[in-house]
Amino acid sequence: MGNAELQSIHVHPVKALRGTAPREAVVEPWGLAGDRRWVLIDDGGKVVTQRRQPRLALAAAELVPGGVRLSGPGTEPLDVLVPEPAGTVTLDIFGTKVEGVLAGESAHAWCSSYLGEDVRLVHMDDPATRRPVAPDHALPGETVSFADAFPLLLTTAASLDALNSLIAEDGLAAEGPLPMNRFRPNVVVAGTSPWAEDGWRRIAVGEAEFRVARMCGRCVVTTTDQDTAERGKEPLRTLGRHRRIGGRLIFGQHLVPLSPGTVRIGDPVRVLE
Repeated sequence: MGNAELQSIHVHPVKALRGTAPREAVVEPWGLAGDRRWVLIDDGGKVVTQRRQPRLALAAAELVPGGVRLSGPGTEPLDVLVPEPAGTVTLDIFGTKVEGVLAGESAHAWCSSYLGEDVRLVHMDDPATRRPVAPDHALPGETVSFADAFPLLLTTAASLDALNSLIAEDGLAAEGPLPMNRFRPNVVVAGTSPWAEDGWRRIAVGEAEFRVARMCGRCVVTTTDQDTAERGKEPLRTLGRHRRIGGRLIFGQHLVPLSPGTVRIGDPVRVLE
């Protein structure tokens, strides 16, 4: 694979909100440290994401000592402390029941005011036990945070370039080229050939090793401009023409950590299988 390396790292402390791009991150069994440990739920306990509320793209979350800082247009930033584990609530994340701990009332008020609907912020107190990885692609004991299904999502710069070329070739360039933030990855790899990641089974990134668990099927969130919250038709229209695999529109690969470690921008990426 030549000189493949880690181009960027992305941590989203609150699922569906804008995240941060640190130069390094600790790999935990259930994902990057701090990634998607918080989530919003509605009054029925269902997870609220950009699928339903594209305006979440404009709000941001960053890790601060003891908790997370929320910010967004038209709001004052709010620091939310990790709640004491004084009991859990049950939430529904795409049909799976998961336990979490409610944040304080100030967080509920801030989030509800921002979205204009009654929502609550929930913290995953114990990612080691709360939620198994999707059972049809998991090994015993593997767990995940509030990410869609797997601990990490990997994408490659070459595949994004190839996708943007396809959008242009199909005469659909009015919506392109698309930036990588449409796909909300955790790790982005440079120095590969387009779609090389389709054939990977096990990789090493710096100190850590990962199992490549499954191709990532994409949803309507990818059509949401992360800077304006406006929706278009790309990339799903072009993925549907060129990247329909197993009935899903594919971009990126889901990873499960096999060994811990710290990953850093510039780390070599090696294909082991």
